[in-house]
Amino acid sequence: MRVKLKGVNRVSKRLADGSTVTYFYAWKGGPRLEGKPRSPEFVASYNAAVATLKAKPAGTLTTILDAYESSSDFQSLADRSQIDYKKHLRAIAAEFGDFPIAALHDRRTRGEFLAWRDRLAVPSRRNADYRFAVFARALAWSADRGLTPLNPLERIGRLYRAERADSVWTDADEAAFLSKAPAHLHLALLLALWTGQRQGDLLGLTWTAYDGQFIRLRQNKTAARVAIPVGKPLKVALDAAHKMRKDAVTILTTEAGFAWTSSGFRASWRKACQKAGVTDVTFRDLRGTAVTRLAVAGCSVPEIATITGHSLRDVGVILDSHYLSRDPAMAASAIRKLETRTKTPNRTPNC
Repeated sequence: MRVKLKGVNRVSKRLADGSTVTYFYAWKGGPRLEGKPRSPEFVASYNAAVATLKAKPAGTLTTILDAYESSSDFQSLADRSQIDYKKHLRAIAAEFGDFPIAALHDRRTRGEFLAWRDRLAVPSRRNADYRFAVFARALAWSADRGLTPLNPLERIGRLYRAERADSVWTDADEAAFLSKAPAHLHLALLLALWTGQRQGDLLGLTWTAYDGQFIRLRQNKTAARVAIPVGKPLKVALDAAHKMRKDAVTILTTEAGFAWTSSGFRASWRKACQKAGVTDVTFRDLRGTAVTRLAVAGCSVPEIATITGHSLRDVGVILDSHYLSRDPAMAASAIRKLETRTKTPNRTPNC
């Protein structure tokens, strides 16, 4: 009678001479099994591996993932982040939930985890990076508390590198959107461009945050408090919207006057951009666009940070690495300043 050994992991590798060899391990990241499958030597090495495992601290990664989800570290995340983290934690548990905690000692564990990330990266590198960032954070949290022996995903790096240099809303994009998009979405565009705030913060913005001169809010992601002077174009739009929707609680509302859900807003915004022919830029890019426009207007890094809530370092990174390297207005401004500096009266040299 054949007995199926639970958890045996099969790995095939190509050797230098072109041949293929298959190795068997007691579990993913577990010790290598000796002999051929179903041979006495194979079964003996499997039983020895299981016996060694039982002598070590019990538990699986499901225990760790569940504990992390109940932790204060997880609870301190923004609501949107918690939703995203839960989705990734469920996917991690489905793949590695029965992985023994004791097996994290094995150096091959890191390779097993990264091999899974490589498979996830085929359809989406960005999603693979996000999932493994969540995985690494949970393992780091457990290692700090002595629940796991170590964090095999420490300093794993990223696969996805965003190229956002051209992802800035142009004046033409703005004009097209205001011309073709539904009127109830116009205020969202203006708010983003004139405040540089994130989508979630703008959707949750209530009329009590606006006093006619300033918009005051506390950012959900960083807890930074910002007080933003309201520019004239934005003030006109805000005052007009308030007159039309005096009973509304939030500044941004659906066409029917209700507060937006995140998914509902994203879907409506996407359709509006398609209708307006605005491509290659997203609502998220409006935050960087606001930084760029403030810089083009001559604002200093501290001035920009005061409005958008970025750290001084982050403003510098945005301007240096992403946007201004491709913004022709900055180059034109620099040349105008140089021309002004060199416009001096001709002098007759001394003879």
